[in-house]
Amino acid sequence: MTATLTGISSMATRQVLNELAKAYQQRSGVPVAVESVGGVDAAKRVAAGEAFDFVVLAADAIDKLVASGQVVAGSRVDLVHSGVSVAVKAGAARPDISSEEALKRAVLAAPTVGYSTGPSGVALVKLFERWGIAQELQGKLVQAQPGIPVGALVARGEVALGFQQLSELIHLEGIALAGPMPPAVQITTTFSAGLCATSAQAEATRALFAFLASPAAEEAKRRNGMEAA
Repeated sequence: MTATLTGISSMATRQVLNELAKAYQQRSGVPVAVESVGGVDAAKRVAAGEAFDFVVLAADAIDKLVASGQVVAGSRVDLVHSGVSVAVKAGAARPDISSEEALKRAVLAAPTVGYSTGPSGVALVKLFERWGIAQELQGKLVQAQPGIPVGALVARGEVALGFQQLSELIHLEGIALAGPMPPAVQITTTFSAGLCATSAQAEATRALFAFLASPAAEEAKRRNGMEAA
């Protein structure tokens, strides 16, 4: 019997991977264990040569690990597209974010704005720069620590307006969703799986990837706020 397949991922895909890992074990009898941490930390640990069978991160992070030899070339499989939503504390007034201009007004009106250390957080800061409001937001922006959901800061009242991928917000208590970022400025991250060079179970890992990218996995992806890639 195949030994447990071990993986590491960013927090954005924690819920969906846990659900799909259980489904795969029921189907195949192969146990799958996924550790979810901040994406930056996950990439560092794989880059340092820590032994895993696979890693699930933003597509560009997987590509960097391929380039440095920690992920097998040609093994990348795109799994999900994940968009960013906006959250406020449960019971608070939900701002209008239906258009780019409305979202910009909501950001400027908020006393504090939370964002993540992941790729969506980087893209959000670039958006604020493009809008020309980065200076006005100095002292108002709060970056969540790696592995800490922005929604947790919102729920505790530490930030008034929080931006994070929907997959990381929909299971949290104490917050209310104002909605997704409007289409004109929506930040979408593609998360992909890669076969780690340290894996001794390449064939079994590729079989797992085939399931994760199959139509059988699509409903779980939707349930967790993502779309199949």
